[in-house]
Amino acid sequence: MKKFLIVILLVCANIGFAQKYSDHYYKRKALFEKEADTKNEIIFLGNSITEGGDWKALFPNKNVVNRGISGDVTDGILYRLDEVTASKPSKVFLLIGTNDMARGRSVDYVLENTEKIILQIKNQSENTIIYLQSILPINPNVGQKFSGHKNNHQKIIEANKRLKALAKTHQIKYINLHKAMRNGKKHIKPKYTYDGLHLSETGYIKWKKVISKYIN
Repeated sequence: MKKFLIVILLVCANIGFAQKYSDHYYKRKALFEKEADTKNEIIFLGNSITEGGDWKALFPNKNVVNRGISGDVTDGILYRLDEVTASKPSKVFLLIGTNDMARGRSVDYVLENTEKIILQIKNQSENTIIYLQSILPINPNVGQKFSGHKNNHQKIIEANKRLKALAKTHQIKYINLHKAMRNGKKHIKPKYTYDGLHLSETGYIKWKKVISKYIN
């Protein structure tokens, strides 16, 4: 009986300390926290689409910082946002939400958490300029993976309409990457993606072209 109770306690302890996010998330978060803060940082904040960008190569003369984590969601951004605001960055380019919806979260949920992110950045670093970027389009005809993301075509369009309104409410700049990268069906153009979700090198060059005027 005693051994049985010990096993039960161990199981409960393991459940209590279960990770909410991936190993990759916690490794990246720990790496970010070890890095020294610098002046006038321009932070790219988001998920794998942001993490995949070689921002230092794209903007070699700027103090750009990559704070993308593959698989991240709005909750994950909120959980690590203190590190982002600690340096009092000059600018933050936020792109988040597609993973939330792929995991069954509603558009309302994405909008509510995105607003929390905006407000927290403003509260913790009042001079930081925030750029809210639209969620990127998907393309169901490119690649065989990420069906959970590719099923959210209409939800992404709806979310972006509301993100634009949210940006206006909080007097921050909304950047419509969706419009810049989509085709006539409002899917991401094949040349900008290699799997229907993530960006190709050409996609990142297009992203750079859209935001360059806000970086400089």
